Amino acid sequence: MSYSKQINRFSILICLWTSFSFSPVLKSVSAAETSDRIVLLPEQVQLNNKVARHDLLVQQMTNGEISGPVTDKVTLTSSNPAVVKISGTTLIPVGNGTAAITARSGDQEAKSTVSVSGIEIPHAWSFRNDVQPILTKAGCNSGPCHGALAGKGGFRLSLKAYDVLGDYYTIAKQSRGRRIELSDPARSLFLIKPTGAVPHKGGVRFETDSPEYRILSEWIAQGAAAPEKADPVIERLEVLPTRSVLTNGQTQHILVQAHYSDHSVRDVTRWTSFSSVNESVASVDAAGLIKVTGYGEGAIVCNYSSKIAISKITSPYPQEIAPEVYVKSPQNNFIDELVIKQLKRLNLPPSPQSNDTDFIRRVYVDTIGTLPTPDEVQAFVKDQNPDKRNQLIDRLLDRPEFIDYWTYKWSDLLLVNGALIRPEPVKAYHAWIREHVKQNTPWDKMVRELITSQGSSIENGATNFYAIHQDPESMTENVSQAFLGLSIGCAKCHNHPLEKWTNNQYYAMANFFSRVRAKGWGGSQSAGDGIRTLFVATEGDLVQPLTGKPQPPTPLDGTPIDINSPEDRRVYLAEWLTSKNNDFFSRAITNRVWANYFGVGLVEAVDDMRESNPASNEELLSAASGYLVDHDFDLKALMKVILRSAAYQRSSQPLPENKDEKRFYSRYYPRRMMAEVLLDAISQVTDVPSEFTMYYEPNPQKTDFYPKGTRAIQLYDSSVISYFLKTFGRNERMITCECERTEEPTMVQVLHISNGDTINNKLKDKASRVTKMLEAKKTDKELIADIYLLCLSRQPTAAEESKLLKLLQETPPAEKRQAVEDLFWGVLSSREFLFNH
Repeated sequence: MSYSKQINRFSILICLWTSFSFSPVLKSVSAAETSDRIVLLPEQVQLNNKVARHDLLVQQMTNGEISGPVTDKVTLTSSNPAVVKISGTTLIPVGNGTAAITARSGDQEAKSTVSVSGIEIPHAWSFRNDVQPILTKAGCNSGPCHGALAGKGGFRLSLKAYDVLGDYYTIAKQSRGRRIELSDPARSLFLIKPTGAVPHKGGVRFETDSPEYRILSEWIAQGAAAPEKADPVIERLEVLPTRSVLTNGQTQHILVQAHYSDHSVRDVTRWTSFSSVNESVASVDAAGLIKVTGYGEGAIVCNYSSKIAISKITSPYPQEIAPEVYVKSPQNNFIDELVIKQLKRLNLPPSPQSNDTDFIRRVYVDTIGTLPTPDEVQAFVKDQNPDKRNQLIDRLLDRPEFIDYWTYKWSDLLLVNGALIRPEPVKAYHAWIREHVKQNTPWDKMVRELITSQGSSIENGATNFYAIHQDPESMTENVSQAFLGLSIGCAKCHNHPLEKWTNNQYYAMANFFSRVRAKGWGGSQSAGDGIRTLFVATEGDLVQPLTGKPQPPTPLDGTPIDINSPEDRRVYLAEWLTSKNNDFFSRAITNRVWANYFGVGLVEAVDDMRESNPASNEELLSAASGYLVDHDFDLKALMKVILRSAAYQRSSQPLPENKDEKRFYSRYYPRRMMAEVLLDAISQVTDVPSEFTMYYEPNPQKTDFYPKGTRAIQLYDSSVISYFLKTFGRNERMITCECERTEEPTMVQVLHISNGDTINNKLKDKASRVTKMLEAKKTDKELIADIYLLCLSRQPTAAEESKLLKLLQETPPAEKRQAVEDLFWGVLSSREFLFNH
């Protein structure tokens, strides 16, 4: 019988794929929650004028956490109705003084204290703090409406009210003030359009009997007062409850308070915009009513006057896990303590620890981007030392491949790319990064050196950061993205619509780079060797287009420096940036390192650290970043504590109770190896190195070759001609964004693995592993065992060995090589090889 009828690639794949899966095994039990007490939120209320109003929330506390609104009958009473009265759940001031509000439900009660002042003072509405929040909530200054660049119908407002003075002029003064009628507010275009009294393309935005209409009409009747410098300015936003544990289908109101510079506190829930971070867990309507729609951790983002607050929602999975499951799960360090704490909150069991073969392959790929050799696997498996995993971790962190792998990772971040700068500067930039990885330079020191770099692009590779980013705006955007995980680009034109960063803050930050100068351009299109000398001038500022004046150089949420100082401003910025007190900096790099090892960042996307994108485990991110700070930004110390954790060492096999979760680290999440690591793994297994060429702009015909044997993770430039790397989603290093790399599967990838040149040509090569195995005259059983150890770092199971032995034994001698090639191909095409697990 011919080989083609006995063995084929399809049959090998069926054999391999059915033997490997990421699946299931634990029995759950149920138990009822224990109700503890009720609470009244907020516990302290200010009503600072006669028109002030404030809502209350009566909440159930269960096991020490908010578990939703009280569902039984609740009565609210005021200890002094002459000071404050209650309408439903709303507090209404009556006279100056204090009063206690008591909530009673059954035999439980809770109290809140209310202070009332300013009753006798006539109240004047503020354009900044009353009018503009109404317009923002109604969507009048949104992008699709009058906040568009060209406005709508000849009426243009600043997006999300970032330009207070400009908006006031447009509304009250532009076109001879035709939009408001001081003598008869009800006839103002400013009111009759949004109420639908006259045709309005934006439709009805509020009714004539609404609080919005009353505030706007009274502001006009009071003379349409302009914003003043003395106006209280919002300093922070607070949401209540900050965290709650709810069940699927449950609803929950939230309450938002604004804290102002005059120490006043107002209920601004009605004019706050709400959005859900994870609609599969919880949704929210325009009034702030949350509905739980699934299981896991969700968050509601509250946005008011460019300030952000987050209300976190925990929705436990509908299962109760026996307490001993958590007690028995290993806890090697603080990471495990905090992961288990969250798993308990969510009713998720941790998967058991991985076996030795899975662990060694996983830790090699994640730490040094290299597969372990068969000898390394067998030695590790046979080692009886209970501390062998920790010892292996220590050895890997000292391997030369560690330097290659992490140099490549930071080259992605810092855009080492021959399409942007010339070849010699590319090599210098890469060499600078590599030396710091080799020396294990603390991250803060490395970043400070980069930010403050000066001199030749050849002699000081760090200066090439400023060859890639050549204007102050690009410099500040990329510093913020790379080292803080913050995308502030939207604030270049207006206040950030999704974050707290303002237009003024953007230009204040960018002004740190306004004096960076260079001789020679050094870009990829320049003639010669691209040498560029970077220096810092003693004068020069970046103008804020909105005001026509420069902003004093100020870090984000930081303290400004003297705009007239001749010193290098970047030194001050670098000190602020890398300070141990700058949580943005430590959290951003912690999240990047964490994502490398777990495949999923504590914050996703990995470089999206904005406040409105909270961590899946905030306590864990804070603890991990704190650990890094305590260890003086030693990245290896952070890596070691991650690698030693039981959370990292868990099996990738899901249990029935944790198979649906993908953010809380109840198990290790399998993921495809990144393009460069995968190509190197194929080369390592087949023993045929890849060859790489690079091209030069502006002369694509000129090519150069890396030395034979160069691994993909040793490439110092992303301008490398490689169909495989391109197909499998390498980072092109054109912009500072993790989105540049993709691990999404595509049909092109499938076809290339099946029929492409990469695997097939390496297997057919006369110097390949196949040739050496056949020349060594290994038995069929040895061939199968060696292939499995090389590719999968494990021995074949009895079932796998039996099936494959049968196929090989029935192969005619003349077709033996083809059979071995196909067996290699089948393993290299399997999920178990392609994925780190």
